[in-house]
Amino acid sequence: MITRSWLKRAGKGVPMDLRRDIHEEIVLLRSRTPEITGALTCTVDGMLVTTDMPADTEQTAALTSALLSLSRRMTDLAKVGRLEETLVSGTEGYAACYAAGPKLVLTVLAGPGANLGLLRREGRKTAEKLAAIVERG
Repeated sequence: MITRSWLKRAGKGVPMDLRRDIHEEIVLLRSRTPEITGALTCTVDGMLVTTDMPADTEQTAALTSALLSLSRRMTDLAKVGRLEETLVSGTEGYAACYAAGPKLVLTVLAGPGANLGLLRREGRKTAEKLAAIVERG
């Protein structure tokens, strides 16, 4: 269940109305993709914006920022185009990170057996919406 505690934990630098809109997109993502077990957004420098994860949110935001940086560098070196996502596969599930424009990152957690096609499609769609929200703000 998503609580309002994200308002208290959210990072600085993103206005409250934008954080609320960003959080609403996470709620919509979770409703479209029930296999998702947690989600967060952070700035590209690792400041938490909003989350519905119960624990380790600050560390997850920091690692998300580092993973985004490494993934962007890898796509540049490999000359495979613009980064779309980074998917980490573990024995107990998945963590997917999506660049949401130049300022924001979306991280989504899903359990084992998750429909990766759905996760990828909905993650990308949500990242695009988040980028648009930040750009209008």
